[in-house]
Amino acid sequence: MIGHIHLTLIMIAALVAVASPGPAVLAIAGTSMKAGRRSGLIFASGVTTGSFTWSIGAAAGLSAVMLANAWLIELVRYFGAAYLLFLAFKSARSALTPGVTEPQGFASASPRRAFVRGLTLHLTNPKAILFFGSLYSFGVPADATLADLALIVVAVGIQSAVVLHGYALLFSNPVVVASYLKLRRWFDGVFAVAFGYAGYKILSARL
Repeated sequence: MIGHIHLTLIMIAALVAVASPGPAVLAIAGTSMKAGRRSGLIFASGVTTGSFTWSIGAAAGLSAVMLANAWLIELVRYFGAAYLLFLAFKSARSALTPGVTEPQGFASASPRRAFVRGLTLHLTNPKAILFFGSLYSFGVPADATLADLALIVVAVGIQSAVVLHGYALLFSNPVVVASYLKLRRWFDGVFAVAFGYAGYKILSARL
């Protein structure tokens, strides 16, 4: 505990949220295995930037504004679901293509596009809005100073960056990549199901 901020509890909650398997982790894994370490790290940087964006927005009260205006979060929900279903379609098409294929979907991109895709994935994730909104609503006292909020934004952001880039390094390991190349269609099939399920859950969830 630092002052009146329970930073340890906030960090633990943020760690569980960012490290848990979800669309961002799956996309980082897929990008790292299919397009290599550099693309995976750039994609992870895009996701991290999205995390920083929502964290700063929540600290500034943006999450409260969005939650008070249901149509805004609904707009993000539909964009997010559409993007996940697009990734599911790309992965499914790759899974159904026999033999060796060129990287498709979220993996086939220039560095700039890889970054933008990672950023887009996280900015259109309504659960990120809800997480950061609840984090700053319930985990931070009402009398928190600007310095307190800045400390939380930086601490949570650095932790998220370490975890997400760690996933990129893990899944770009030569052993993991070799396994992917041997079982490419199975991996892509799993990605297709996972992205499709995530998109469905976002569409059907009552936010």
